[in-house]
Amino acid sequence: MNDSQLVLTIDFGTQSVKVAIFDQTGSVIAFEKEDYDPPYVSPLPNYAEQRPDYYYECLCRAAKRLSASHGDLLKKVTVGTIDCFRDSCVLLDENMQPVRPMIIWLDQRLATCKKKLPLIDRFLFALVGMTETVKLNRARSYANWVQEHEPEIWAKTKKYVNASAYFTYLITGHLADSPSSTVGHYPIDFKRHRWYKNPERHLKGQIFGVKKSQLADLVMEGEELGRVSAKCAAETGLPEGLRFIASGSDKSCETLGLGVIDSSLAALSLGTACSIETTIDHYMESERFLPGYPSCIPGFYNLDVQIYRGFWMVSWFRKEFAYKASPRDLDKMLDSVPPGADGLVLQPYWGPGLARPLAKGTVIGWSDSSTSAHFYRAIIEGLCYALRESFESFERKVGHRIPTIRVSGGGANSPAICQIAANIFNRKIERVQTTETSSLGAAIAAYLAVGTFKSPEEAIAKMVHPADCFTPDERVAKKYDTLYHSVYLQLFPSLRKAYRNIKAFNRAEDAERLLELEASKKANK
Repeated sequence: MNDSQLVLTIDFGTQSVKVAIFDQTGSVIAFEKEDYDPPYVSPLPNYAEQRPDYYYECLCRAAKRLSASHGDLLKKVTVGTIDCFRDSCVLLDENMQPVRPMIIWLDQRLATCKKKLPLIDRFLFALVGMTETVKLNRARSYANWVQEHEPEIWAKTKKYVNASAYFTYLITGHLADSPSSTVGHYPIDFKRHRWYKNPERHLKGQIFGVKKSQLADLVMEGEELGRVSAKCAAETGLPEGLRFIASGSDKSCETLGLGVIDSSLAALSLGTACSIETTIDHYMESERFLPGYPSCIPGFYNLDVQIYRGFWMVSWFRKEFAYKASPRDLDKMLDSVPPGADGLVLQPYWGPGLARPLAKGTVIGWSDSSTSAHFYRAIIEGLCYALRESFESFERKVGHRIPTIRVSGGGANSPAICQIAANIFNRKIERVQTTETSSLGAAIAAYLAVGTFKSPEEAIAKMVHPADCFTPDERVAKKYDTLYHSVYLQLFPSLRKAYRNIKAFNRAEDAERLLELEASKKANK
């Protein structure tokens, strides 16, 4: 490949799809974005669904604009690649047509899983303290929910795939995905980069309720997924026959786009879902029972812990408490309240996590002087506390201190938030040259796959450039350290029993609502 040849990236995010062309210096030289309107619909509280072809239609509009304005650059594009949001299922019939709306990762519906796992398997899970995690994984597997509540839909389901596999099919005609992209509730052995041989009978594979025949083909990271079909070329303006290379999920690509290729750095993602990641060259669990995920480049793994309702909480806060506030207004709110929010401390589990399946969102320390600004600052601080907890577990696993964290995502656009993160983590926080780090990481993976660079280190040196740095204030960091250890870390152990009771109450309420909805559907028929 010579210097004039370029890489095309397609980034399917939760809020929008972005099409970009990158050069070998990491510069975005062409870019189009199409916002989703709406990103998803909620037929019931806490549900999140969308017609899967809608995302592709948004891609077509963005790609056509790119083709119209930068057709000359498209001719120089040698390969393309896709990164996509995770854990969002598409159910397809024998003609590869969707049989129901896609269920998005934000969805909080839970299956009841009345059919128990074999006794010996339940015993083994209990023996290693995995019972509650397995229960949550089964309940959160959308395949189990569809089988329970929409058996007629499941009977039509020939393929059950992640969103990225379906988008690859629409672009190339090949229903395929990389192991790095298949993060979520699917029967995959991440250590070996393959589906479990017989998921229905495998100790872990059976949790997800999916047959191997229903899964997409797996294509290893760096290998060819397929080529742009004639149909897709006509619909998007992309060059027919353009090769698409398997990369990884949005978070894995984002980590690479921040230049995190070993455990000397960590990647902090302040997006709709927040995460903390680092990269290692061997398989290791991120947390107990939480797998390490394959990186978007071969031979590496990402330690990855995610806060599902991450900076979604900021959108929620604006909607519920400050709907007229601009990003600048929100930064002013942060600056109007002292570090620690006058003792208001928030645990940001607005959605459950695997490590703590019973946890719920908690705010303590309210007083008559608490304001919406205090609450907003507590949200930002709470997210950072939760991510710091996982970050510290990473440091224990890799056996050394990680001195620098690189940050991306919508929250990284706020200097105030970056400074709060620097103080809570007590680490240097860096931003790189672009906010489109998922796309940048996908481009790096593609350039590595075609041999433009000899190593990940060379690619990072040429394509990732630190731009801004936020250093911790020692005095403020000490205040946060006190709250983190004496308050935040005490919340979950103290409230575990209450969380269990809330879960039982909510499941009963959800079951009642679902029965009412099904009765309403029958009455309307």
